Amino acid sequence: MTAQDTTRVLFVCTANAARSQMAEALLRARGGDAYSVYSAGSEPTEVHPLAVEAMADLDIDLTGHRSESLDTYRDDVFDYVITLCAGTRDVSPSIRANEMVIHRPFDDPDGYPEAKQPQAFRRIRDEIADWIDQLFLLQAA
Repeated sequence: MTAQDTTRVLFVCTANAARSQMAEALLRARGGDAYSVYSAGSEPTEVHPLAVEAMADLDIDLTGHRSESLDTYRDDVFDYVITLCAGTRDVSPSIRANEMVIHRPFDDPDGYPEAKQPQAFRRIRDEIADWIDQLFLLQAA
């Protein structure tokens, strides 16, 4: 499969610290070579340690991931641009999508009380995984 044959997907959230990082890693792990997957944030910070931990439960390693700025991809064209939080809905038009811009917000796991955050990260990871399966993988089957 060549680079031209792959579906290019960009996941976007504000910090590129949790939801978009998990979505990128999940689609990359589940979709294989059929997808070229990226993530970015409008105000990137660093990958949240609890996102790394939640993904490690699935044997997906985020330790080498870095938060990227949306500006990194301003000149690129994607098949899908997917915003995962309310704060990025309005910034996505600056990124070009051949097929579709999708806005599917998920809760911010970092917004939960500290004692509940580990469970929140895992729950939101699972919600994102189920949604990715429905959107990309089940329709390809």
